[in-house]
Amino acid sequence: MSTPAPLGLQGAYALGQRNSNDELRTRLLDVASKLLATTGPESLTVRRIAAEAGCSTTVIYTMFGSKEGLAEALYLEGFERFRRRLAAVPPRADPLEFLVALGPAYREAALTDPGYYSLMFEQAIPGFVPSERARTLARAALNILDRVIADCIAAGYLIPTQPRKIADAVWAAAQGALSLERAGHLRDAKTYETVTTATISSFMTRRPDAPASFR
Repeated sequence: MSTPAPLGLQGAYALGQRNSNDELRTRLLDVASKLLATTGPESLTVRRIAAEAGCSTTVIYTMFGSKEGLAEALYLEGFERFRRRLAAVPPRADPLEFLVALGPAYREAALTDPGYYSLMFEQAIPGFVPSERARTLARAALNILDRVIADCIAAGYLIPTQPRKIADAVWAAAQGALSLERAGHLRDAKTYETVTTATISSFMTRRPDAPASFR
């Protein structure tokens, strides 16, 4: 294996600048997300975000272009955080066990970042409509569900069909339970687990070696 060439002064400076910009971008998005969750969309002014983050309004316009650009960045960041949480779930040898293990990680992602979640799924910013590109990237962040479901189909656990069809059904069930939980109508994860398990069960082939809850 060859040894990477040294960055040199200019390369090291460029890398440092990129890392600094990434850190600032993350801080701005987290500030905006927190404001959205605690004080509502009316607080999402460029001036307020800049003041909370300790930077100039010019920085925000340079990074995001506009308030609409900031909203779309929040939308995409939220889905990226979901992707990272799902990707952090240790794979299982059995694909059905892996699919089940992704459920709690998805719920945790939703409840940990309420500001991002509200923008992603509850139209928290009136008038904001994500672009088609953003919607495509957002759905791609959940492709791990499609892949694991495809493995479950290949293993004979689930009926032969498009993995996306099953993934979207499980996604819809999860979102319904999460919305009720976030609104205070559900006290714990039991209903979430029940509806997601029931949705997966509706696509099962009833393999005799499947977990009891899926037979």
